[in-house]
Amino acid sequence: MKLEESQRKEAKLAGEYYVIIIDAPGHRDFIKNMITGTSHADSGISKNGQTCEHALLAYTLGVKQLIVGVNKMDSTEPPYSQKRYEEIVKEVSTYIKKIGYNPNTVAFVPISGWNGDNMLEPSANMPWFKGWKVNCKDRNASGTTLLEALDCILPPTRPTDKPLHLPLQDIYKIGSIGTVTGGRVETDVLKPGIVVTFAPMIQLK
Repeated sequence: MKLEESQRKEAKLAGEYYVIIIDAPGHRDFIKNMITGTSHADSGISKNGQTCEHALLAYTLGVKQLIVGVNKMDSTEPPYSQKRYEEIVKEVSTYIKKIGYNPNTVAFVPISGWNGDNMLEPSANMPWFKGWKVNCKDRNASGTTLLEALDCILPPTRPTDKPLHLPLQDIYKIGSIGTVTGGRVETDVLKPGIVVTFAPMIQLK
């Protein structure tokens, strides 16, 4: 939590997985940064900012698993308002259904990132919240906290039987190392010591 507050990013060991959280900016002026972060994601957590736009972009970029963290519950009127939470759930459910998500497969979690409510442990400030449920053909899951929702994400299957495909996201110049490339492995497995060739996409068609 302290690392997240100071640097706006976090790598935390959850109960089931190692989780790397990419905190994409919510302001519309930084939508390009949001697209860059989302392109690396296996699952999305929508918590604030440009919620509708981000949900649409996440679905378009292939993020099929979604968690909705209803953040800043400590700032509602009155604080930790059940009515306000239910209004948000209804509104967001209607929208994400239109773009392709099934609301029954999405965990909605009322949270306060600042105070830690329902982040790692159930919050005493929201006794009305009885937990979230996810129902889909691959799994049925339930819980109370955001951490439990993260643990219920299904690991994506990677096509390891196809040739290596790694779209480059960026190239960095690091003084003590040299040129470092960054991207996401879409197919096959990248192993230490293998020789790879980079080429424009037009040459790979």
